[in-house]
Amino acid sequence: MSHDLLSFFLAWLAAPGRVGAIAPSGDALAELITREIGSATGPVVELGPGTGTFTYKLLNRGVRPADLSLVEYGSEFIKTLQLRFPGARVLWMDAARIGSSGLFAAKDVGAVVSGLPLLNMSPRKVIAILDSAFSVLREGGAFYQFTYGVRCPVRRPILDRLGLKATLVDRAMLNVPPAAVYRLTRRAIRLPRAMGKSRALPYLDQPLEAM
Repeated sequence: MSHDLLSFFLAWLAAPGRVGAIAPSGDALAELITREIGSATGPVVELGPGTGTFTYKLLNRGVRPADLSLVEYGSEFIKTLQLRFPGARVLWMDAARIGSSGLFAAKDVGAVVSGLPLLNMSPRKVIAILDSAFSVLREGGAFYQFTYGVRCPVRRPILDRLGLKATLVDRAMLNVPPAAVYRLTRRAIRLPRAMGKSRALPYLDQPLEAM
């Protein structure tokens, strides 16, 4: 896969803030981030697939090509993805636009797998991406994000603002460098009994400046 290494390195040189890595993710990380996804998940959206390391694993897990949408902002990866995954839908677009694009039915997607470098993005951009993703995720659906950092790449104020919770799935210590995978899901906020049953609130009012 020397061609993939060169493609990633050149893409990183051109836009280090957008690509976020100089090489594709390893098999250990691909195994971990797709571990909870399978044929029963239904439609899956992959954000920032690059050269398709996670994509191959999703297909091996039983996700049908027709159920797989690959959202890539880097034009340098589009042709590679189209050639390697002809049965999948390859979309050249900003991940923050998937909810407003009209290309996805509301609450239809079972899982979102993200290879985006969220730590390199502004809080406003991260909010836009997550808000867009959860607008198409069905109830019980999950957003999977990996990081090379020691903590969840989505900061607590952002999770609170969007009514989400982050759970560590596991760490891929054999990946180079070691990485962690987090599962983001809608948070059920318990209200006082007098107000009725618990329900999920989509937003908490916090100014972006507080983040």
